[in-house]
Amino acid sequence: MTAIVIGAFLGLIWGGPFGALMGALLGSWIGRNFITPNQSRRQAGQRGYNRQRAQSAFFRASFLVMGRIAKADGRVSEDEIQMASAIMREMRLSEEQRLAAIELFNQGKNPSTDISEALEEFRRVAGSSTLIPMFLEIQLQAAYADGGLTQAERAVFRHICDQLGVSQLSFELLHKRFQAQQAYYHHAGQQQAGGGGGWGRPGRDELKQAYEILGVEPSATDAEVKRAYRKLMSQHHPDKLVAKGLPEEMMEVAKQKAQEIQGAYDHVRNSRK
Repeated sequence: MTAIVIGAFLGLIWGGPFGALMGALLGSWIGRNFITPNQSRRQAGQRGYNRQRAQSAFFRASFLVMGRIAKADGRVSEDEIQMASAIMREMRLSEEQRLAAIELFNQGKNPSTDISEALEEFRRVAGSSTLIPMFLEIQLQAAYADGGLTQAERAVFRHICDQLGVSQLSFELLHKRFQAQQAYYHHAGQQQAGGGGGWGRPGRDELKQAYEILGVEPSATDAEVKRAYRKLMSQHHPDKLVAKGLPEEMMEVAKQKAQEIQGAYDHVRNSRK
């Protein structure tokens, strides 16, 4: 990339915009042909190191915050413990990782534990990537284990969002989409348990929830629906998230989110046939 920038700069000096274009092409060729294997290895090693830092920060912040949210209203319910355990199972943690996650969860429950440092480290390595929305979705999943958000839990989420640079409007939009997912797939489970054999054409309430999952109005055009779907799928693509620093153990959680988005899009599309 540096070779391209230098080439473009020299080209601009020598020949205006056309020269800049030719210089950039020359710089690109130099970069491909004259960057040494050692430089490539160093760059690859730096990317790997950054990803490991992001993965470590995501893991640590996830279970610390999960413990803090569970304890926010004064006691940790059995449902919240089971949800945390279910997330650990979905992650297929090794015994060592599971024990580390439990230790972090217990630390988070302790009011004297400052979670701000862990959140700041996570924000630093995550930047503005889609890791932060995924992090918040996982925390909402844990928080809803006992039915919904209490005022105390909402206060914790406000603190989390302040630390991560997420506006309250952005959080409420994400929260609304999460609620729609919960309601939509709860009804889907009832349909299947009752022998309905799947959705077919969804009813009015379920269709409204499917639109909310995608973040579009029922009046949206087919193109707008597809654009919203593709954006969400890009944000929740497991491989992309892992490349940005999502711990590989959390890939199953990301896959589940992607499947939920796919299901909502399929039902919206079916309703328009």
